[in-house]
Amino acid sequence: MRGKRCCKATVKRALVCVILLAMPVRSAPTPHAPRQAQGSRLSDNPRVRAALDWFTPNISWINDQQARITEIPAPPFQEARRAAEVKELLSESGLAAQIDKTGNVIGELRGMNEKEIVVVAAHLDTVFPPDTDVKVHRDGGRMTAPGISDNGSGVAALLALARAVQSAHLKPQRTILFVGDVGEEGEGNLRGMRALVDNYRGKLKAVVVLDGSGTDHVTTKALASRRLEALVTGPGGHSWSDFGMPNPINALVRGSVRFINTRVPTTPRTTFNIGQIEGGTSVNSVPHEARLKVDIRSESEDELARLESALRECIVAGVRDEMESARDRSKGKLEWRVELLGSRPGGELAADSPLLAALRAADEFVGNRSRIERSSTDANVPLSLGIEAISIGAGGNGGGAHSLQEWYDAAGREAGLKRALLTVLEVSGVAEEKSR
Repeated sequence: MRGKRCCKATVKRALVCVILLAMPVRSAPTPHAPRQAQGSRLSDNPRVRAALDWFTPNISWINDQQARITEIPAPPFQEARRAAEVKELLSESGLAAQIDKTGNVIGELRGMNEKEIVVVAAHLDTVFPPDTDVKVHRDGGRMTAPGISDNGSGVAALLALARAVQSAHLKPQRTILFVGDVGEEGEGNLRGMRALVDNYRGKLKAVVVLDGSGTDHVTTKALASRRLEALVTGPGGHSWSDFGMPNPINALVRGSVRFINTRVPTTPRTTFNIGQIEGGTSVNSVPHEARLKVDIRSESEDELARLESALRECIVAGVRDEMESARDRSKGKLEWRVELLGSRPGGELAADSPLLAALRAADEFVGNRSRIERSSTDANVPLSLGIEAISIGAGGNGGGAHSLQEWYDAAGREAGLKRALLTVLEVSGVAEEKSR
Protein backbone atom coordinates (compact mmCIF):
# COMPACT_ATOMS: atom_id res chain seq x y z
CA MET A 1 0.00 0.00 0.00
CA ARG A 2 2.79 2.35 0.94
CA GLY A 3 4.53 1.79 -2.41
CA LYS A 4 1.33 2.55 -4.32
CA ARG A 5 0.83 5.82 -2.40
CA CYS A 6 4.41 6.92 -3.21
CA CYS A 7 3.87 6.10 -6.85
CA LYS A 8 0.66 8.12 -7.02
CA ALA A 9 2.35 11.08 -5.33
CA THR A 10 5.20 10.99 -7.83
CA VAL A 11 2.73 11.02 -10.73
CA LYS A 12 0.84 14.02 -9.26
CA ARG A 13 4.06 16.01 -8.84
CA ALA A 14 5.01 15.25 -12.41
CA LEU A 15 1.64 16.43 -13.70
CA VAL A 16 1.89 19.70 -11.74
CA CYS A 17 5.33 20.34 -13.21
CA VAL A 18 4.04 19.78 -16.75
CA ILE A 19 1.14 22.19 -16.18
CA LEU A 20 3.40 24.88 -14.74
CA LEU A 21 5.85 24.58 -17.62
CA ALA A 22 3.01 24.91 -20.12
CA MET A 23 1.69 28.14 -18.55
CA PRO A 24 2.78 31.45 -20.16
CA VAL A 25 5.57 33.22 -18.33
CA ARG A 26 4.58 36.57 -16.75
CA SER A 27 6.86 39.05 -15.10
CA ALA A 28 6.24 39.89 -11.47
CA PRO A 29 3.88 42.87 -11.03
CA THR A 30 5.64 46.16 -10.44
CA PRO A 31 4.25 48.69 -7.98
CA HIS A 32 2.21 51.48 -9.59
CA ALA A 33 3.97 54.81 -9.94
CA PRO A 34 2.31 57.58 -7.92
CA ARG A 35 -0.56 59.17 -9.88
CA GLN A 36 0.22 62.70 -10.92
CA ALA A 37 -2.61 65.08 -10.08
CA GLN A 38 -4.30 67.03 -12.88
CA GLY A 39 -3.37 70.25 -11.13
CA SER A 40 0.25 69.13 -11.09
CA ARG A 41 0.23 68.42 -14.83
CA LEU A 42 -1.40 71.78 -15.48
CA SER A 43 1.29 73.51 -13.46
CA ASP A 44 3.93 72.05 -15.77
CA ASN A 45 2.90 74.78 -18.17
CA PRO A 46 5.42 77.63 -17.68
CA ARG A 47 2.76 80.33 -17.87
CA VAL A 48 0.52 78.56 -15.37
CA ARG A 49 3.53 78.28 -13.04
CA ALA A 50 4.16 82.00 -13.50
CA ALA A 51 0.54 82.75 -12.57
CA LEU A 52 0.74 80.54 -9.48
CA ASP A 53 4.02 82.18 -8.48
CA TRP A 54 2.46 85.65 -8.73
CA PHE A 55 0.44 85.37 -5.50
CA THR A 56 3.14 85.11 -2.80
CA PRO A 57 5.12 88.27 -3.62
CA ASN A 58 1.86 90.19 -4.10
CA ILE A 59 0.02 89.25 -0.90
CA SER A 60 0.31 92.79 0.48
CA TRP A 61 -1.33 94.18 -2.66
CA ILE A 62 -4.16 91.63 -2.39
CA ASN A 63 -4.72 92.46 1.30
CA ASP A 64 -4.76 96.18 0.52
CA GLN A 65 -7.39 95.70 -2.21
CA GLN A 66 -9.52 93.70 0.21
CA ALA A 67 -9.45 96.52 2.75
CA ARG A 68 -10.03 99.14 0.05
CA ILE A 69 -13.10 97.34 -1.34
CA THR A 70 -14.53 96.54 2.10
CA GLU A 71 -14.51 100.21 3.06
CA ILE A 72 -16.90 101.02 0.20
CA PRO A 73 -20.44 100.36 1.51
CA ALA A 74 -22.42 97.97 -0.70
CA PRO A 75 -25.86 97.08 0.68
CA PRO A 76 -28.15 95.16 -1.70
CA PHE A 77 -29.35 97.46 -4.51
CA GLN A 78 -26.62 99.98 -3.60
CA GLU A 79 -23.51 98.30 -4.99
CA ALA A 80 -22.75 100.90 -7.70
CA ARG A 81 -19.76 102.59 -5.99
CA ARG A 82 -18.08 99.30 -5.22
CA ALA A 83 -18.83 98.03 -8.73
CA ALA A 84 -17.15 101.08 -10.27
CA GLU A 85 -14.02 100.48 -8.19
CA VAL A 86 -13.85 96.80 -9.14
CA LYS A 87 -14.34 97.68 -12.82
CA GLU A 88 -11.39 100.07 -12.62
CA LEU A 89 -9.18 97.42 -11.00
CA LEU A 90 -10.13 94.78 -13.58
CA SER A 91 -9.38 97.27 -16.36
CA GLU A 92 -5.98 97.99 -14.79
CA SER A 93 -5.30 94.26 -15.00
CA GLY A 94 -5.71 94.45 -18.76
CA LEU A 95 -9.19 92.96 -19.05
CA ALA A 96 -11.98 94.41 -21.16
CA ALA A 97 -14.29 95.42 -18.29
CA GLN A 98 -17.88 96.66 -18.30
CA ILE A 99 -20.87 97.03 -15.98
CA ASP A 100 -24.03 95.39 -17.31
CA LYS A 101 -27.56 96.78 -16.91
CA THR A 102 -28.11 94.73 -13.73
CA GLY A 103 -25.00 96.20 -12.09
CA ASN A 104 -22.61 93.25 -12.50
CA VAL A 105 -18.97 94.03 -13.26
CA ILE A 106 -17.66 91.75 -16.02
CA GLY A 107 -14.01 91.47 -17.02
CA GLU A 108 -13.40 89.31 -20.09
CA LEU A 109 -10.33 87.20 -20.80
CA ARG A 110 -11.02 86.05 -24.33
CA GLY A 111 -10.25 82.42 -25.08
CA MET A 112 -9.47 80.50 -28.24
CA ASN A 113 -13.08 79.29 -28.18
CA GLU A 114 -15.33 82.31 -27.73
CA LYS A 115 -18.48 80.18 -27.93
CA GLU A 116 -17.81 78.54 -24.54
CA ILE A 117 -17.54 80.49 -21.29
CA VAL A 118 -16.33 79.81 -17.76
CA VAL A 119 -17.38 82.28 -15.07
CA VAL A 120 -15.47 82.99 -11.87
CA ALA A 121 -17.60 85.24 -9.67
CA ALA A 122 -17.61 86.99 -6.28
CA HIS A 123 -20.62 88.89 -4.97
CA LEU A 124 -20.13 92.60 -4.29
CA ASP A 125 -22.94 93.23 -1.81
CA THR A 126 -23.04 92.92 1.97
CA VAL A 127 -25.87 92.53 4.50
CA PHE A 128 -25.12 95.85 6.23
CA PRO A 129 -27.13 99.08 5.85
CA PRO A 130 -25.48 102.14 4.26
CA ASP A 131 -24.69 103.92 7.53
CA THR A 132 -22.65 101.00 8.96
CA ASP A 133 -19.08 101.84 9.97
CA VAL A 134 -17.02 99.68 7.60
CA LYS A 135 -13.59 101.04 8.50
CA VAL A 136 -11.05 98.21 8.41
CA HIS A 137 -8.89 97.74 11.50
CA ARG A 138 -5.64 95.82 11.08
CA ASP A 139 -3.60 93.82 13.52
CA GLY A 140 -0.78 92.18 11.60
CA GLY A 141 -2.38 89.92 8.99
CA ARG A 142 -5.78 90.07 10.72
CA MET A 143 -8.39 92.56 9.52
CA THR A 144 -11.67 93.39 11.26
CA ALA A 145 -14.68 95.11 9.65
CA PRO A 146 -18.25 94.30 8.63
CA GLY A 147 -18.05 92.45 5.31
CA ILE A 148 -14.28 91.91 5.41
CA SER A 149 -14.64 88.16 4.87
CA ASP A 150 -18.12 87.95 3.30
CA ASN A 151 -17.35 88.96 0.73
CA GLY A 152 -14.27 91.17 0.87
CA SER A 153 -12.08 88.08 0.66
CA GLY A 154 -13.95 86.76 -2.39
CA VAL A 155 -13.70 90.05 -4.27
CA ALA A 156 -10.00 90.39 -3.43
CA ALA A 157 -9.42 86.86 -4.72
CA LEU A 158 -11.28 87.68 -7.94
CA LEU A 159 -8.99 90.65 -8.52
CA ALA A 160 -5.91 88.59 -7.65
CA LEU A 161 -6.82 85.81 -10.09
CA ALA A 162 -7.37 88.32 -12.88
CA ARG A 163 -4.04 90.00 -12.14
CA ALA A 164 -2.18 86.65 -11.99
CA VAL A 165 -3.42 85.31 -15.34
CA GLN A 166 -2.77 88.60 -17.09
CA SER A 167 0.71 88.99 -15.65
CA ALA A 168 1.54 85.48 -16.89
CA HIS A 169 0.05 86.22 -20.34
CA LEU A 170 -2.19 83.16 -20.12
CA LYS A 171 -4.52 82.40 -23.01
CA PRO A 172 -7.40 80.07 -22.07
CA GLN A 173 -9.14 77.70 -24.43
CA ARG A 174 -12.58 78.81 -23.22
CA THR A 175 -13.30 82.47 -22.53
CA ILE A 176 -13.14 83.34 -18.82
CA LEU A 177 -15.38 86.03 -17.33
CA PHE A 178 -14.24 87.57 -14.04
CA VAL A 179 -17.46 88.82 -12.46
CA GLY A 180 -18.28 90.96 -9.44
CA ASP A 181 -22.01 90.29 -9.20
CA VAL A 182 -24.76 92.09 -7.31
CA GLY A 183 -27.74 91.00 -5.23
CA GLU A 184 -26.46 87.87 -3.52
CA GLU A 185 -27.39 88.88 0.01
CA GLY A 186 -30.81 89.33 1.61
CA GLU A 187 -33.54 90.53 -0.69
CA GLY A 188 -31.16 90.77 -3.65
CA ASN A 189 -32.57 87.34 -4.55
CA LEU A 190 -29.46 86.41 -6.56
CA ARG A 191 -30.49 88.96 -9.18
CA GLY A 192 -26.94 89.46 -10.44
CA MET A 193 -26.26 85.77 -11.01
CA ARG A 194 -29.73 85.26 -12.50
CA ALA A 195 -29.02 87.99 -15.08
CA LEU A 196 -25.57 86.60 -15.80
CA VAL A 197 -26.90 83.08 -16.43
CA ASP A 198 -29.74 84.44 -18.58
CA ASN A 199 -27.32 86.44 -20.72
CA TYR A 200 -24.72 83.71 -21.25
CA ARG A 201 -26.71 80.52 -20.76
CA GLY A 202 -26.14 79.17 -24.27
CA LYS A 203 -22.36 79.43 -23.84
CA LEU A 204 -21.94 78.85 -20.11
CA LYS A 205 -20.01 75.68 -19.28
CA ALA A 206 -19.03 76.18 -15.63
CA VAL A 207 -19.33 78.67 -12.76
CA VAL A 208 -16.84 78.97 -9.89
CA VAL A 209 -18.13 81.17 -7.06
CA LEU A 210 -15.69 82.74 -4.59
CA ASP A 211 -17.58 83.36 -1.37
CA GLY A 212 -15.93 83.97 1.99
CA SER A 213 -12.70 82.48 3.26
CA GLY A 214 -11.26 79.03 4.01
CA THR A 215 -10.46 76.01 1.86
CA ASP A 216 -12.06 73.29 3.97
CA HIS A 217 -15.27 72.99 1.97
CA VAL A 218 -16.80 72.99 -1.49
CA THR A 219 -20.49 73.72 -1.99
CA THR A 220 -21.90 71.42 -4.65
CA LYS A 221 -25.47 71.21 -3.31
CA ALA A 222 -27.73 74.24 -3.51
CA LEU A 223 -29.91 74.83 -0.46
CA ALA A 224 -33.35 76.02 -1.51
CA SER A 225 -34.85 78.92 0.44
CA ARG A 226 -37.64 81.45 0.43
CA ARG A 227 -37.88 84.91 2.00
CA LEU A 228 -41.37 86.10 2.95
CA GLU A 229 -42.88 89.27 4.36
CA ALA A 230 -46.10 89.35 6.39
CA LEU A 231 -47.89 92.70 6.55
CA VAL A 232 -50.86 93.56 8.79
CA THR A 233 -52.58 96.95 8.51
CA GLY A 234 -55.32 98.65 10.52
CA PRO A 235 -56.89 102.06 11.25
CA GLY A 236 -54.36 103.11 13.91
CA GLY A 237 -55.07 105.56 16.72
CA HIS A 238 -54.17 106.85 20.19
CA SER A 239 -53.00 104.47 22.90
CA TRP A 240 -55.47 105.98 25.45
CA SER A 241 -58.54 107.18 23.60
CA ASP A 242 -58.54 104.32 21.08
CA PHE A 243 -57.59 101.53 23.45
CA GLY A 244 -59.32 98.31 22.44
CA MET A 245 -59.21 98.82 18.67
CA PRO A 246 -57.49 95.98 16.73
CA ASN A 247 -53.71 96.38 16.78
CA PRO A 248 -51.56 95.16 13.82
CA ILE A 249 -48.53 94.51 16.05
CA ASN A 250 -50.64 92.43 18.42
CA ALA A 251 -51.92 90.41 15.45
CA LEU A 252 -48.39 89.78 14.19
CA VAL A 253 -47.22 88.77 17.66
CA ARG A 254 -50.11 86.34 18.00
CA GLY A 255 -49.37 84.88 14.57
CA SER A 256 -45.60 84.74 15.22
CA VAL A 257 -46.04 82.79 18.44
CA ARG A 258 -48.07 80.22 16.52
CA PHE A 259 -45.49 80.05 13.72
CA ILE A 260 -42.42 79.58 15.92
CA ASN A 261 -44.10 76.53 17.42
CA THR A 262 -44.30 74.89 14.00
CA ARG A 263 -42.46 71.58 14.05
CA VAL A 264 -39.78 71.02 11.41
CA PRO A 265 -37.91 67.81 10.60
CA THR A 266 -34.21 67.24 11.20
CA THR A 267 -34.18 65.11 8.03
CA PRO A 268 -34.55 66.63 5.51
CA ARG A 269 -32.93 69.49 7.38
CA THR A 270 -35.34 72.44 7.55
CA THR A 271 -35.04 75.81 9.29
CA PHE A 272 -36.88 79.09 9.71
CA ASN A 273 -35.92 82.47 11.11
CA ILE A 274 -37.91 85.61 11.90
CA GLY A 275 -35.22 88.13 11.02
CA GLN A 276 -36.99 91.49 11.07
CA ILE A 277 -40.04 93.01 12.79
CA GLU A 278 -41.11 96.58 12.03
CA GLY A 279 -44.11 98.76 12.79
CA GLY A 280 -45.54 101.67 14.70
CA THR A 281 -44.71 105.34 14.89
CA SER A 282 -44.49 105.96 18.65
CA VAL A 283 -44.91 104.18 21.95
CA ASN A 284 -48.21 105.94 22.62
CA SER A 285 -49.84 105.20 19.26
CA VAL A 286 -51.81 102.20 18.07
CA PRO A 287 -49.86 101.36 14.89
CA HIS A 288 -51.53 101.46 11.50
CA GLU A 289 -49.24 98.73 10.18
CA ALA A 290 -46.70 96.10 11.20
CA ARG A 291 -44.56 93.71 9.20
CA LEU A 292 -42.14 90.86 9.74
CA LYS A 293 -39.71 89.09 7.44
CA VAL A 294 -39.09 85.37 7.58
CA ASP A 295 -36.36 83.22 6.04
CA ILE A 296 -37.19 79.54 5.48
CA ARG A 297 -34.73 76.93 4.19
CA SER A 298 -34.92 73.23 3.52
CA GLU A 299 -33.30 70.35 1.69
CA SER A 300 -36.85 69.54 0.53
CA GLU A 301 -39.06 71.67 -1.72
CA ASP A 302 -42.10 70.01 -0.12
CA GLU A 303 -41.01 71.22 3.33
CA LEU A 304 -40.52 74.75 1.99
CA ALA A 305 -44.06 74.74 0.63
CA ARG A 306 -45.39 73.38 3.93
CA LEU A 307 -43.63 76.10 5.96
CA GLU A 308 -44.80 78.87 3.64
CA SER A 309 -48.36 77.58 4.00
CA ALA A 310 -47.94 77.37 7.79
CA LEU A 311 -46.82 81.01 7.95
CA ARG A 312 -49.89 82.16 6.03
CA GLU A 313 -52.20 80.11 8.26
CA CYS A 314 -50.56 81.50 11.41
CA ILE A 315 -50.90 85.12 10.26
CA VAL A 316 -54.56 84.52 9.42
CA ALA A 317 -55.07 83.03 12.88
CA GLY A 318 -53.24 85.92 14.55
CA VAL A 319 -55.42 88.49 12.78
CA ARG A 320 -58.57 86.54 13.64
CA ASP A 321 -57.63 86.27 17.32
CA GLU A 322 -56.83 89.98 17.53
CA MET A 323 -60.11 90.92 15.90
CA GLU A 324 -62.07 88.64 18.22
CA SER A 325 -60.41 90.11 21.31
CA ALA A 326 -60.82 93.75 20.22
CA ARG A 327 -63.23 95.83 22.33
CA ASP A 328 -63.94 98.36 19.60
CA ARG A 329 -64.25 97.22 16.00
CA SER A 330 -66.26 100.21 14.83
CA LYS A 331 -63.26 102.18 13.55
CA GLY A 332 -62.05 99.55 11.15
CA LYS A 333 -60.68 96.07 10.80
CA LEU A 334 -57.30 94.51 10.15
CA GLU A 335 -56.07 93.53 6.68
CA TRP A 336 -53.18 91.18 6.00
CA ARG A 337 -51.05 89.75 3.25
CA VAL A 338 -47.96 87.52 2.93
CA GLU A 339 -45.67 88.25 -0.01
CA LEU A 340 -42.75 86.29 -1.44
CA LEU A 341 -39.68 88.53 -1.37
CA GLY A 342 -37.36 86.00 -2.95
CA SER A 343 -36.91 82.35 -3.78
CA ARG A 344 -33.61 80.54 -4.20
CA PRO A 345 -33.80 77.32 -6.21
CA GLY A 346 -32.15 74.05 -5.23
CA GLY A 347 -29.89 71.82 -7.30
CA GLU A 348 -26.91 69.51 -7.09
CA LEU A 349 -23.66 68.93 -8.95
CA ALA A 350 -23.13 65.40 -10.26
CA ALA A 351 -20.49 63.43 -8.36
CA ASP A 352 -18.64 62.67 -11.61
CA SER A 353 -18.67 66.23 -12.96
CA PRO A 354 -15.49 67.57 -14.61
CA LEU A 355 -15.72 70.70 -12.45
CA LEU A 356 -15.63 68.71 -9.21
CA ALA A 357 -12.76 66.62 -10.59
CA ALA A 358 -10.90 69.86 -11.33
CA LEU A 359 -11.44 71.07 -7.77
CA ARG A 360 -10.24 67.76 -6.33
CA ALA A 361 -7.12 67.91 -8.49
CA ALA A 362 -6.43 71.45 -7.29
CA ASP A 363 -6.93 70.30 -3.68
CA GLU A 364 -4.40 67.54 -4.24
CA PHE A 365 -1.89 69.94 -5.73
CA VAL A 366 -2.00 72.37 -2.80
CA GLY A 367 -2.21 69.56 -0.21
CA ASN A 368 -5.76 70.39 0.86
CA ARG A 369 -8.74 68.26 1.85
CA SER A 370 -12.24 69.67 1.50
CA ARG A 371 -15.67 68.35 2.39
CA ILE A 372 -18.81 68.68 0.28
CA GLU A 373 -21.46 71.01 1.69
CA ARG A 374 -25.00 72.14 0.97
CA SER A 375 -25.46 75.90 1.19
CA SER A 376 -27.27 78.88 -0.31
CA THR A 377 -24.95 80.83 -2.62
CA ASP A 378 -24.78 82.31 -6.10
CA ALA A 379 -24.15 78.74 -7.32
CA ASN A 380 -27.84 77.96 -6.66
CA VAL A 381 -28.89 79.54 -9.95
CA PRO A 382 -26.65 77.61 -12.38
CA LEU A 383 -27.02 74.38 -10.40
CA SER A 384 -30.82 74.61 -10.62
CA LEU A 385 -30.49 74.77 -14.41
CA GLY A 386 -28.09 71.86 -14.75
CA ILE A 387 -25.02 74.07 -15.32
CA GLU A 388 -21.91 72.88 -13.50
CA ALA A 389 -21.17 75.18 -10.55
CA ILE A 390 -19.43 75.20 -7.19
CA SER A 391 -18.89 77.73 -4.42
CA ILE A 392 -15.58 77.77 -2.55
CA GLY A 393 -13.78 79.90 0.00
CA ALA A 394 -11.01 82.12 -1.30
CA GLY A 395 -8.33 81.18 1.25
CA GLY A 396 -7.21 82.49 4.60
CA ASN A 397 -9.57 82.30 7.59
CA GLY A 398 -12.53 84.36 8.71
CA GLY A 399 -15.33 84.49 11.22
CA GLY A 400 -18.25 86.52 12.57
CA ALA A 401 -19.93 86.72 9.18
CA HIS A 402 -22.92 89.11 9.03
CA SER A 403 -21.87 90.73 12.32
CA LEU A 404 -20.11 93.97 13.23
CA GLN A 405 -17.22 91.90 14.63
CA GLU A 406 -16.49 90.12 11.32
CA TRP A 407 -12.79 89.33 10.84
CA TYR A 408 -10.37 87.89 8.32
CA ASP A 409 -6.85 86.48 8.74
CA ALA A 410 -4.76 86.38 5.58
CA ALA A 411 -2.36 83.67 6.82
CA GLY A 412 -2.15 80.93 4.22
CA ARG A 413 -4.39 82.64 1.67
CA GLU A 414 -1.97 81.71 -1.15
CA ALA A 415 -3.17 78.08 -1.02
CA GLY A 416 -6.77 79.19 -1.53
CA LEU A 417 -5.82 81.43 -4.43
CA LYS A 418 -3.83 78.67 -6.14
CA ARG A 419 -6.68 76.22 -5.55
CA ALA A 420 -9.17 78.59 -7.17
CA LEU A 421 -6.90 79.42 -10.10
CA LEU A 422 -6.09 75.79 -10.92
CA THR A 423 -9.77 74.86 -10.75
CA VAL A 424 -10.74 77.64 -13.16
CA LEU A 425 -7.89 76.88 -15.57
CA GLU A 426 -8.62 73.15 -15.55
CA VAL A 427 -12.20 73.69 -16.73
CA SER A 428 -11.31 76.52 -19.12
CA GLY A 429 -8.24 74.83 -20.55
CA VAL A 430 -5.00 76.59 -21.39
CA ALA A 431 -4.01 77.27 -24.98
CA GLU A 432 -0.63 75.91 -26.07
CA GLU A 433 2.11 78.42 -26.64
CA LYS A 434 2.92 78.92 -30.29
CA SER A 435 6.47 78.02 -31.21
CA ARG A 436 8.51 80.91 -32.46
